[in-house]
Amino acid sequence: MKLLHVIPPPPTVVRTKYVVTLTEAERGALTKLTTTGRTPARTILHAQVLLKADASPAGPRWPDEDIRIAFGIGLTAIARIRHRFVEQGLEDALRRRPARTPRMGKLGGRAEAHLVALACSDPPDGQARWTLTLLTDRFVALGVGPVVSDETVRRLLKKTASSRG
Repeated sequence: MKLLHVIPPPPTVVRTKYVVTLTEAERGALTKLTTTGRTPARTILHAQVLLKADASPAGPRWPDEDIRIAFGIGLTAIARIRHRFVEQGLEDALRRRPARTPRMGKLGGRAEAHLVALACSDPPDGQARWTLTLLTDRFVALGVGPVVSDETVRRLLKKTASSRG
């Protein structure tokens, strides 16, 4: 038996749980946001996704797969944008979501204070000033806090606007 042609499966209809329906005012605000001014790229991308997903009579009503191809964004991200728009509104859909838990630094307050005090003290004998390596080695040797890298010490001193010399 010879295969003459392959019959493709019927196109699957993807039902979205959250349907974006923009008002005329929202559509105008999003269009203005994407075309004028200085706006973060992430905000513009979210606005473009909402404009293309708009299911109102004046909207293009693009399927998620077309939006994914057009903007190079994942289907999960598109679903998340839709969900945030429907559940929380336009502003939350455009804005970056804050972290659920704040990131804790490697050093606690006591260890940070000790490191700053060490940086403000006189440098070791034979040295004109503290270097990051010297500070890190001395801090670890004292055992006041956890083992840290030169980069952690640099960030902490920059954050506290401390001078090493």
